Amino acid sequence: MIPVTSFASEKIAVFGLGRSGLSTALALAAGGANVVAWDDVVTQREAAAAQGICLANFTSAGFSGVRHLVLSPGIPLTHPVPHPVVTMARSSGVKILGDVELLARSVAAARLVGITGTNGKSTATSLLGCLMRTAGEQIQIGANLGQPALSLEPLGGSGTYVLELSSYQLDLMETTVFNVAVWLNLSADHLDRHGGLKGYIDAKKNIFKRQNETCVAVVGIDDPVSLDLANQLTALGVQRVVPISGRRSVAGGVYVIEGQLFDNIEGKCVAAADLRTVQALPGQHNWQNAAAAFAAARVCGLSRISAVSGLEKYSGLPHRQEEVAVIDGIRYINDSKATNISAATHALACHSSIYWIAGGRAKDLSLDSLGDVLPRVAHVFLIGEAATYFAEKLQGLVALTVSGTLDIAVAQARDAALDCGDEAGVVLFSPACASFDQFKDFEERGDTFRSLVQGFETMKTGSSVTKNTTQHKGTSE
Repeated sequence: MIPVTSFASEKIAVFGLGRSGLSTALALAAGGANVVAWDDVVTQREAAAAQGICLANFTSAGFSGVRHLVLSPGIPLTHPVPHPVVTMARSSGVKILGDVELLARSVAAARLVGITGTNGKSTATSLLGCLMRTAGEQIQIGANLGQPALSLEPLGGSGTYVLELSSYQLDLMETTVFNVAVWLNLSADHLDRHGGLKGYIDAKKNIFKRQNETCVAVVGIDDPVSLDLANQLTALGVQRVVPISGRRSVAGGVYVIEGQLFDNIEGKCVAAADLRTVQALPGQHNWQNAAAAFAAARVCGLSRISAVSGLEKYSGLPHRQEEVAVIDGIRYINDSKATNISAATHALACHSSIYWIAGGRAKDLSLDSLGDVLPRVAHVFLIGEAATYFAEKLQGLVALTVSGTLDIAVAQARDAALDCGDEAGVVLFSPACASFDQFKDFEERGDTFRSLVQGFETMKTGSSVTKNTTQHKGTSE
């Protein structure tokens, strides 16, 4: 835990007592603050009270004597509408902060590396952590990935915090300066939470605010929004800009062409590593992640040789193109973290002869990006709220089945691959949707997929599902 001492003896409010909120309340209390907290969920309040946190329902108690409210990132700040507690705090003149802001204020001597983007944040964050740990650097990794920001361990001036940052967290920053700010990519996501694409982009761009000439911006240039941003930052000349790409050469940056990683940070292009040999980083999108992590490691002072050594030791993350098993020659891939169309498109581009399981609660409704990868799909099995919509859009383009639930879809995908004798087949669970219609989160969803697949190892091959389903035959069946 990182004690937050900047609010010692001050009354401070915390709203939202999930993992990050509870860790915030405990860190503030450890730093001497007079903490009052609340959550709309009874079980969260009970868990906080059990750890000695004082509870106060702000709706009735108000914010008397409170100058700052620390808001959990999942609570609506502006859209679709602010939470009533947010509105009340603003009308009372209370400043609203987030836990990453408190971290930054509490570890001023340490280096801060922030990583954001629509897709690939967790992979890039964990990979950078691997590179730096392999090189013997003192680091802590957390925020939107793994441990909440204030649950991390204190580091001295030689330490580095590598933080995955969501748009929600970036919305809650006031003074934080990232020594190294990494922007991977941007596509439509969380639009309801930010009032549209512009609001989403603006929230993400907060990662570069307050940087100066001593800071570095590592920026992916593989999509139009990100390329434009890199050009804007370069033109402004406030901080050093290091461009990265997963598919084309870039001057003064790090890039990948056909799996070969090139380091051009020092103005001399050097072939650094063959990413095709790194099993945990398949596909062009992961090559972009690797370029970003490699670039960030280099500007943090790692030598090229040290960074390459870390690449070779990276083992990947669960729920991100995680190979669960190979049974009867069929590969089962858990990509539950693919919660939008763009992420699923990247996953589909990595495989062929795919029995694709998709669906859930749709974030974006345009399936246009699937056009180039659908020929790789032998059959798609649809689940959750989006199943009917996806079926209508994909009808006639690919063979498909509306399965409804994950257990049925997994069994049907297995049977389809076996019936076709497809020994090179891949059952890919890359939902392209959020999980909240049928699961608590993407992790529970991915764990469920893994358990279903592991159950096949004790079954006879060729078993079939007898439940009624709706079949849609496409032209590529």
